[in-house]
Amino acid sequence: MAVKIRLQRHGKKGQPFYHIVIADARAARDGKFIEKLGTYNPLTKPATIVINAESACQWLKNGAQPTDTVRSILRYKGILYKYHLQRGVEKGAFTQEVADKRYNDFIAEKENKIKATVEQERNNSIAKKKEALKAEADVNAKRAEAIAQKRAEVIAKQQEQEAKVETPATENAEEVAPATEETKAE
Repeated sequence: MAVKIRLQRHGKKGQPFYHIVIADARAARDGKFIEKLGTYNPLTKPATIVINAESACQWLKNGAQPTDTVRSILRYKGILYKYHLQRGVEKGAFTQEVADKRYNDFIAEKENKIKATVEQERNNSIAKKKEALKAEADVNAKRAEAIAQKRAEVIAKQQEQEAKVETPATENAEEVAPATEETKAE
């Protein structure tokens, strides 16, 4: 029986969520499985991976073949490196203490890289938000300036129209007044 370490898809359409399982190679993708090793959520940044390292190493030792995606997940989490170190211990290349120290150093370095990447991503998003807010503030200032200018123009036009309306009314009143006096004299 060929045993595979592979992904089993769950989640809604467009929102995948995977279980990392041990399954017979002939079984359906989302069908029967032997053991669940963990989960993988590719939607988070960085991807969230929870996996039982001891069980995965044991299955690798027993001959289970990971798929390409699962192999990259195992490499990312350091499980393939742990398996490699365990084989070195079994062959007598070095002791278990040396293997544990190498593995712990590898994991610490990997976590530091991940933290640095997350921090850099967070700083980039903050910088982008600040830039967008600044650009929006500039646009709003230009709009407010344009609105103030239009209002000033409208007020100036209204004042001109009021002045024109008042001026002819007084001229007409003077012209009308002498005419009425003349009519009285007659």
